[in-house]
Amino acid sequence: MPTGSLVMGKLIKFVLLPLLVAFGILQFFRGEYPEARLENPADIHQSVEISSEVSGLLRAACYDCHSMETNYPWYSKIAPISWTIIQHIREGREELNFSEWENMSRRSRVKMLKETAEEIEEQGMPHPQYLRAHPEARLTDVQRQLLIDWANQSARNTVKRADKDED
Repeated sequence: MPTGSLVMGKLIKFVLLPLLVAFGILQFFRGEYPEARLENPADIHQSVEISSEVSGLLRAACYDCHSMETNYPWYSKIAPISWTIIQHIREGREELNFSEWENMSRRSRVKMLKETAEEIEEQGMPHPQYLRAHPEARLTDVQRQLLIDWANQSARNTVKRADKDED
């Protein structure tokens, strides 16, 4: 009958050591990180009226995945976590990129604002997986309503400007 130390030795030799080696090898395959930059001349802040409170909420709860101003935390450099983060950022930017706001059509802007309000209202955003690692992105009911009201009002203002420009 094997002793406890013999079993532990085999566990280390045949399970833990190969797992550690595999984890080390994974670090060479972290993935290609989407670009991040701080200067974004086409950003939504350049053309849409945004209070400092709403701006702070957007930056805390939305900008890591929905802008070019992504802040990569230390754990984003560890595979396989990096793969998930990279995927979320790519999908988020594809859906809505606040840094490319001025490059969107008015119709797209209105649609994005309405969808933003809807996602926040239905608590689909911020993404639940994001909230686990970013407690600062958790929104209170009051903050959630502030963002919803802002997005809806901004959509209405965008439509009014379009109507005015057509006159």
